[in-house]
Amino acid sequence: MTKAQLQALLNEMTLEEKIGQLLQLAPAFFEGADSAGQITGPLLGMGINEETIYRSGSVLGLGSAKEAIAIQEAHMRNHRLAIPLLIMADVIHGYGTIFPVPLALSCSWDLELAKETAAIAAKEAAVSGIHITFSPMADLSRDPRWGRVMESFGEDPWLNGKFAAALVRGYQGDDFTKEPYKLAACIKHFAAYGAGEGGRDYNTVDISEWMKREFYLPAYKEALNAGCEMVMTAFNTVDGVPATGNKRLMRQLLREEWGFDRVIISDWGAVKEMIAHGVAEDERECARKAIEAGVDIEMMSPCYTHHLKELVEAGEVESARIDEAVMRILELKQKLGLFDNMHRFADATLEMNMVGSKQHRQVAYKSALKSCVLLQNNHKALPLQKEERIALLGPFATSNDILGPWSCMGRPEEAVTVCDGMKTWQAQTGQGSLTTVGCSVENISDEQISAMISVAKTADTIVLALGESSEMSGEAGSRANINLPESQLRLLGEIHKLNKKIIVILFNGRPLDLHEVLSKSDAVLEAWFPGTEGGNAITALLYGEGNPSGRLTMSFPYAVGQIPVYYNHFNTGRPQNAPDAQVRYVSQYLDIPNEPLFPFGYGLSYSDIEYGEIALSSAELCAGEELQLTVQITNRSAIAGEETVQLYVRDMAGETVRPVSELKDYQKIMLAGNESKQVIFTITEEMLRYHHSDLQYSSDPGRFVAMVGPNSRDTEKIMFSLK
Repeated sequence: MTKAQLQALLNEMTLEEKIGQLLQLAPAFFEGADSAGQITGPLLGMGINEETIYRSGSVLGLGSAKEAIAIQEAHMRNHRLAIPLLIMADVIHGYGTIFPVPLALSCSWDLELAKETAAIAAKEAAVSGIHITFSPMADLSRDPRWGRVMESFGEDPWLNGKFAAALVRGYQGDDFTKEPYKLAACIKHFAAYGAGEGGRDYNTVDISEWMKREFYLPAYKEALNAGCEMVMTAFNTVDGVPATGNKRLMRQLLREEWGFDRVIISDWGAVKEMIAHGVAEDERECARKAIEAGVDIEMMSPCYTHHLKELVEAGEVESARIDEAVMRILELKQKLGLFDNMHRFADATLEMNMVGSKQHRQVAYKSALKSCVLLQNNHKALPLQKEERIALLGPFATSNDILGPWSCMGRPEEAVTVCDGMKTWQAQTGQGSLTTVGCSVENISDEQISAMISVAKTADTIVLALGESSEMSGEAGSRANINLPESQLRLLGEIHKLNKKIIVILFNGRPLDLHEVLSKSDAVLEAWFPGTEGGNAITALLYGEGNPSGRLTMSFPYAVGQIPVYYNHFNTGRPQNAPDAQVRYVSQYLDIPNEPLFPFGYGLSYSDIEYGEIALSSAELCAGEELQLTVQITNRSAIAGEETVQLYVRDMAGETVRPVSELKDYQKIMLAGNESKQVIFTITEEMLRYHHSDLQYSSDPGRFVAMVGPNSRDTEKIMFSLK
């Protein structure tokens, strides 16, 4: 349809039909759904009748092409103007083939790989009838108590933006209106959802406008610059107003200042939640505030449906507000080609052949391999020797709960467990032996511990597969205690008494407090929730067929009392490490260090990588010019490895305080055994800009420190000036 045809369609719609386009419902409401007629509990309280359902504009969370086709056909039979539904879903880290959770994927520092995983997710979802994914999540995450850090890309705003943009390009392609098997992407949660107080989901956010613009907003903007088609509002407050009803945030900043003219959708029930927030007395006020803020689609609450018509008729809401929202939705349906083909790429036969295909699983393997982070490897405990007798013990030894939260249509029974991976490897090589004993995640009995000790006594090496269940992180998965469950620590303690080599593999969705784990193990491999091919990838790393290359994108705390702890913090007026620092009266804890246990950017490998001195092409940088920073990187071992060379910069004196370190660039290089390579970074004036107290974005003349290293802590430094 042309713009004129869309306008003609809009003109033909009744007010009730227009308002219907603004309503999104779960599949259970719709004729043709696998769960149709199973609406119970809270859903009944929505007061949605059959006529309202047939006027609705979108559905979320379908499970197959067959279901999508059935719902769309029934809807088109019953909609007066035959306007097709938008079909959306939480395709977060894969559809049927499940990749590592986003936090893990970001630890690969591989943007092309991230883009490839998103493209595969889009392909599988598109043939299954999905049009839009509620991904990526660009919320800056500094508090591992928050369960949704697993869905984030970590604590650095610049890297968050790079990964968010990469996923958008993977989902949407260069032009999703022309390319097959693409999804429209939805950036979330706008804005600052990751700054919830106490790491508690849905909780209050109260940060300054400067803090938002300097740290929390840039990643969303990167996704929008990449062409992201939709924005989802956050559950939290921003400047004292819930994001879903925040006119200043949505209409002024997002729409007017940033020029975003596409669809804004609420999160589940968030419009009505303004009553609980205490900024609306009833659903009627919720509807008025949300539409005035610029929210086009209300997800799973009935405020628009019940009250927009009377608000328009009473003159409290301009009809133009409704029309602009509907037009944005119609334009998205047109971009997706739904007016020409209501089923788009939904194809039950293709779905059977494409979802979970061998080719897609190969990418799942590669992404899991590159996402694991080796945190400890004392006395070169890893890689394992091929002939070793292994006792594989613990809750994740045989568990297929390795897909993680938000694993869409992934099937745990299709996931490769650690036991599966190791057995396959040993069968293929004809070497080593494996004895496995599993247990539960949170309640390990004395009898189970005794059985595992008995097996461990006969082994050369004990591999303990420990961690969180998928339900312990993700949405509504906040935890005040981020240790491993007590029963797992007790198991580790008992195994440690055997005085044998212990390898710990961790499955989790957040950074953990690992003090006890480190002290009682020789090697620790952070596997996160690695996805469908997790067991095969982990086995390859354990036996040295892969070399760990993952690097943390979120700091691991020394203790939970440090949280939030992140690398790009401010120095304070009394820094702990200042030359004239006093013993007591500095910014420090009395009982623990200030520094995290593992810093941002950290990760070990089996190679021995050495950084040479860094050099600059000039000690001065002028606007419009460039500096070249060079560093020699050498592999002192015979083991080939991939190194992530990281560039940080510190502004020594700004108009506002500046972080002690900021990631500005990085390069991934492959080094053969005993090979050296020169890495060259380009530093420009644009890289040195920041938000001033008046919110202007610019740089200041002065001194800067460039830092290069394998992580944010262990860096070589050199000074330069901006003129």
